[in-house]
Amino acid sequence: MTEVTDPARRLRIDADPETVEKGLATLVLTLVELLRQLMERQALRRVDDGSLSDEQIERIGATLMALDARMAELRDHFGVTPEDLNLDLGPLGPLLPHDQAS
Repeated sequence: MTEVTDPARRLRIDADPETVEKGLATLVLTLVELLRQLMERQALRRVDDGSLSDEQIERIGATLMALDARMAELRDHFGVTPEDLNLDLGPLGPLLPHDQAS
């Protein structure tokens, strides 16, 4: 005899507070990491173009280093690893290089 499953039961979402919190933290940290990388690439392009003063380069470097440190703190706090933030961006490849995701 086959078991009949309740369709409403199959559609339930696991609403465990810890799971939801970690999932939301992972999503937010992934978006912040994507934005951080875009900002870093833009800063590097501007440095290469020579359009930044030495003071601006120092400020951008300090800001990116502080953001990187804060991201590490938040990952530790929520139990998220760098691998958890590594999205597959299709033809663009992974969000994080393999050496950075480890």
